[in-house]
Amino acid sequence: MMKTEPLTLTQEWDKTFPKSNKVEHCKVTFVNHFGITLAADMYIPKGATGKLPAIAVSGPFGACKEQSSGLYAQEMAERGFLTIAFDPSFTGESGGFPRAMHSPDIDVEDFQAAVDFLSCCDKVDPDRIGIIGICGWGGMALQTACIDTRIKATVTSTMYDMSRVAGNGYFDASDNEEARHQMRTTINAQRTADYRTGSYARQGGVVDPLPEDAPFFVKDYYDYYKTKRGYHPRSLNSNDGWTVNTQTSLMNMRLFTYSKEIRSAVLMIHGEKAHSCYLSRDTYASMTQGSKYAGNKELLIIPGAVHTDLYDRKDVIPFDRIQAFMEEHLK
Repeated sequence: MMKTEPLTLTQEWDKTFPKSNKVEHCKVTFVNHFGITLAADMYIPKGATGKLPAIAVSGPFGACKEQSSGLYAQEMAERGFLTIAFDPSFTGESGGFPRAMHSPDIDVEDFQAAVDFLSCCDKVDPDRIGIIGICGWGGMALQTACIDTRIKATVTSTMYDMSRVAGNGYFDASDNEEARHQMRTTINAQRTADYRTGSYARQGGVVDPLPEDAPFFVKDYYDYYKTKRGYHPRSLNSNDGWTVNTQTSLMNMRLFTYSKEIRSAVLMIHGEKAHSCYLSRDTYASMTQGSKYAGNKELLIIPGAVHTDLYDRKDVIPFDRIQAFMEEHLK
């Protein structure tokens, strides 16, 4: 028997973006197969009738649904889709303990649980469901598409392959055995310390104050997560970050093993100037080269855009293209 846990949900509008008068908004909850109850914002086009195509949205990794994912969900609802933006397990308003923890298999399960919920929603056509993943959750969305045949279309935006970054470092700068050994040693020492103290050390979110010599991508994150533009009190990246030992599972696996076998449509979007663009370029190449399902896969590079431009810059995010893609494949 699936059981939900009681959650305390904020009812007032506390998003980092203005509320649209073109959609109806409400809070919903659903349970995943690990027994964790997830919290989501549902957006429905005003005046919509009949069963609608639906989209589940999450990300970025370490963000909350009041940030980028909610903006995407609300925008796509304005364009005719029923959407939900959900907080992953252990974060935001969703359940799960300990807090600020994650594991890739639970991340995928969260997306699948969102599809479960939409498939059983009386306002949704269960044969027309898509997903959108932003940043690190773009990687988790693509990983979910590898296994969930109910998903007819997947969009990744400014995608991170979190397992590659965890195992190889940024730009693959630590892609060697010794560097990984040192990281494993550090993480396992922290596990011992956590057990001894009975608490979980946190990594810290985006660095604050910002060092003058910080690399551009750190400044890029700071400009979103630590300013009025994108700060939110429930966002891990805006505050204390993930637990230190959350890196363990990411380092010990690789995403996208079966990406060549994804039969449904995939649109990958990335900014040309984003520090992370290599992750989408490489993943798209590995997903399509030699695959007989490459015909409905697309990589869209946005000229001049940096990583966080695709978080909230509505003048940069190609919503017209996302809409057309979803309409084509959620017929």
